[in-house]
Amino acid sequence: MEEVHLIKSLQNGDENAYRIAIELYGNMVYHTSLSIIQNTEDAQDISQDVFVEVFQSIGKFEQKSSLKTWIYRITVTKTLDEVKRAKSKKRGSLFTRVFKNKEERSIPDIPHFDHPGVQLEQKETAAILFFAIEKLPDKQRIAFTLHKVEQLSYQEIADIMKLSLSSVESLLFRAKKNLQLLLETYYTENK
Repeated sequence: MEEVHLIKSLQNGDENAYRIAIELYGNMVYHTSLSIIQNTEDAQDISQDVFVEVFQSIGKFEQKSSLKTWIYRITVTKTLDEVKRAKSKKRGSLFTRVFKNKEERSIPDIPHFDHPGVQLEQKETAAILFFAIEKLPDKQRIAFTLHKVEQLSYQEIADIMKLSLSSVESLLFRAKKNLQLLLETYYTENK
């Protein structure tokens, strides 16, 4: 179905159009969210929330970008909202963190995280990389994930994040530098 026709059908409440939109963009939404939040249940919940938002807000869609870009934008926003919620929840456990001994704090616990796009023999390396990506500032993490995991162009990332091309380039440069430092530190401390 052509995008213009799909948008019009969605705006008219066509149930078949909703099914087509989920088929076209469901995996993209889930994988993007999963790459950022690194939790399968949360990514599934966010995916559902994204499509609820898409269906409720399609009437306001001004078509200044492609439908795909608009859905990416909703996905990133909803995922970051969940990340912020989870961070504020973690801050509540400060009492526990204060009383951990120094050795426990210096060696990070790499969470078990399986991304569907990672081959079996690379799971351990990918887990360490995703752990480091999680430590990046939000904008760097989003730009890096969209570029390296979702394989989007700089221009597509700029459209999704509503940034200039030079801002995206700068975010990616800083993300790579920060990842390099995080990974060097990790491997130095864990050898």
